[in-house]
Amino acid sequence: MADLQGHIALVTGASQGIGRACALELASRGAVVALAARNEQKLAEVCSEITGAGGNAAVFKMDVGNEEEIKAAIKAAIAQLGKLDILVNNAGITHDQLVLRMKRSDWDSVIHTNLTSAYLCVQAVLSSMMKQRWGRIVNITSVFGQMGQIGQANYAASKAGLIGLTMALAREVASRNITVNAVAPGFIETAMTADLPAELKNKVETMIPLGRPGRDVEVAKAVAFLASEDASYITGHVLNVNGGMLMG
Repeated sequence: MADLQGHIALVTGASQGIGRACALELASRGAVVALAARNEQKLAEVCSEITGAGGNAAVFKMDVGNEEEIKAAIKAAIAQLGKLDILVNNAGITHDQLVLRMKRSDWDSVIHTNLTSAYLCVQAVLSSMMKQRWGRIVNITSVFGQMGQIGQANYAASKAGLIGLTMALAREVASRNITVNAVAPGFIETAMTADLPAELKNKVETMIPLGRPGRDVEVAKAVAFLASEDASYITGHVLNVNGGMLMG
C-alpha cells in the first residue's frame, strides 16, 4: 500500500506509543516521516525501524513544551524535506490529581503540552500546506476529552480543547483543500497505561463492549486513513477508536 507516496508527514511524540505506531504506519504507506520528540535516541531507533523496512524518515528533536523548539524543528524539517503536508499532533502528558488538590503548575503543563503545542505546530506548518493547496492535520484527542474522568480535569480539558481546535480550524482552512480531523482513542495498551494497577485495568475493560484494550496500531490505521485521499471529504470530524466505550 503506497497511498501516501509523495507526502511528507510530521508526527509529534513519535518516539513511543501511539506516535511511534503512527510514524510506522504512515511510512509503510509511502510517506516520508519527520519524527519529532524530546528523546533523540528513541527517535533514532524508530527511524532505523522505518528505514530498515524500506521507508524514509528523519529525526528532529522537539520539546513541544518549548515554542522556540517547535518553530526551529518544523523550519528545519521543511528545509530538509521540502515541505510538510501531513501533521499528526500526538504528543501529550498526564499529571493526574483531583481538582481540589491539583497544583496550578500541573494544570498549566498539561494544557500547554497537550493543547497549546498543537496550536503552535499548526501555525508553523500551515503556510507549507496552503502554498500547495493540500494538507492533512490529525489531532490525537481522547475518549476522556469527550466523557471526562475523575482525577484528570487538566487532561480532559486539554483533549476537549483539541476537539474544539479541530472543528474551528477545519472551517478556517477548508477552502485551501486542507482537512482537519481528530482521532479519539479509548483505553489503549501503551507505556502510559502499562503501569496502571491490574484492578483498575480490569474495571476499565468492563466498560468496553469489545472487551479488551485497543492497540496502538489500531489508532495509527485510523490516523493514516484520515491522512489519505480516501478521507478527502471528511473534515471537522472526531473518529472514535474506543471499542465502543463511548458511542454516539
